[in-house]
Amino acid sequence: MIDRYQTPEMASVWSDTARMSRWLEVELLATEAHAALGVVPDSDAVACRASAPVVDDSFVSLVSAREEVTQHDVAAFVDVVQDAIGGTAGPWIHYGLTSTDVVDTGLCWAMRDAADLMLAATDELIEQLVVTANAHRDTVMIGRTHGVHAEPTTFGAKVALWALQFDRDRRRLRAAREGIAVMKLSGAVGTYSNVPPEVEAHVGKALDLQPVPATQVIARDRHAEFLWACASIAASCELVAVELRHLQRTEVSEVREGFAQGQKGSSAMPHKRNPISAETISGLSRVVRSNLLAGLQDVALWHERDISHSSVERVILPDSSMLVHYMLRRLRRLIERLEVDAERMEANLQSSFGVVFSQPVLLALVASGLTRDDAYRIVQRNAMDAWEHRRPFKDVLAEDQEVMAREPAIDLDAAFDLRSSLQHVSATFAHLNSL
Repeated sequence: MIDRYQTPEMASVWSDTARMSRWLEVELLATEAHAALGVVPDSDAVACRASAPVVDDSFVSLVSAREEVTQHDVAAFVDVVQDAIGGTAGPWIHYGLTSTDVVDTGLCWAMRDAADLMLAATDELIEQLVVTANAHRDTVMIGRTHGVHAEPTTFGAKVALWALQFDRDRRRLRAAREGIAVMKLSGAVGTYSNVPPEVEAHVGKALDLQPVPATQVIARDRHAEFLWACASIAASCELVAVELRHLQRTEVSEVREGFAQGQKGSSAMPHKRNPISAETISGLSRVVRSNLLAGLQDVALWHERDISHSSVERVILPDSSMLVHYMLRRLRRLIERLEVDAERMEANLQSSFGVVFSQPVLLALVASGLTRDDAYRIVQRNAMDAWEHRRPFKDVLAEDQEVMAREPAIDLDAAFDLRSSLQHVSATFAHLNSL
C-alpha cells in the first residue's frame, strides 16, 4: 500500500518486522511446548528464548539476503534465527513444523489485530454519526428518489440510517474477527504427523488464537469472510460519500465539506471547494471491493494446498485493512467538520411549489370516497399544472372543484402540514439511540 493511504497503527500491523516478530514468537512457543512434552531439552528451550534475535530492520535485511539463496522466505527466516541462537538450541527451531504452520498462524494473528483497529475506528465513526444525527434531528430537507424531489425528511434521519448501517457492518466485522482468530500447527497436511496436538494447543492458548482442523493451510473461506467485512464497510463508506457529493453540488448546495485555512480546491479556479474527501473515499472503496473477488478466488486450492493464494494475500489482506482503516478515519473527520446549510435545505424543499405533499392530498381524496386511481389522476394533473406554471400546488388544488367539492371537505392545510409529515421520525431515532 502506498504511504498516502496508510495509518501508522495499521501500517505497523503489516510491517515486515511485525510479521517476522510473529513468526519468531510462534517458533519459540512451539519449541517451549515441545520441551514441556520432553521432546526438546528444557535448557535448549530456555536458550532459544534467551538468545532469540531482535527482529528489527537489520534482521529483516538478513532474511531477505538469505532468501536470495533459499528462494523460500520461511526457510530463510529459520536459517537466520537458528544461526543467531546457535549451539545445541538453534536446531530445535521449527522442529516438526511446516512453513504454513508458522505463516498461517502469524497471518491470522495479524488479521485479528487489524480487525481490532478497524472495529475501534468503526466505533468512533458511529459515535460521530450519532452526534450529528441528533444535532440535525429536526433539520428539514427534501427526500429524493431517483434524484427527484419525493417527500420531506430530516438530515438527522438520513444520518441516523447511516449510523445503523455501520452498526450492521460492525457486527459483520466482529463475526469475521472471530472466524479469523484461529491458528494451526498440524504439519504438512494437517495430520499432526510430526507435531502433536498438544504443541498446537499450547501455542494457541498463548496467542489467544483458537486451534482449528486444517490441511496444510487454514481454509480460505475465513479470509474471504474477513475481506467481505472489509468490502461491506467500504461500500457503506461510499454510500455516505456519494450522498454528500450529490448534496454538495452547486445546484443543491445543502452540505459542504469543511475547508481548512490555506486549503485550495483547484490549481486553476480559486473559487472551487470540491468534495475531495468524499471522492477519495468513493475511489478507494472500489479497490477494497475488487479485493474481495480475489479473496473468494483463493478459497479453491489444489488438494491439501498450493501457493496460488499466497501472492494474492500479500497484497489484498494488508491493502484492504489499511484502506478500510483509512476510510473510516477520514469519513469520521468529514462528518465531524461537515457544514450543513439548513436554510438552503428548506429553500430546496420549497422550490418544487409544494408538490411534495401530493401523497397526503391523494389519501385525503381517497378518504372522501374516490377510488385510488381517480384520486391519483386528479392529484397528478394538478401537480403537473403547478410545476409547469410555477404556481403553488396548494393554490392550484384550491381552484379545482373536483377537489374542493368533496364531502367531507378536503383539509388542504392538514395535507400540507410539514410537522405532520415528519411526526414519526422519532421511530428511526429510537433505533439509533439504542446503539
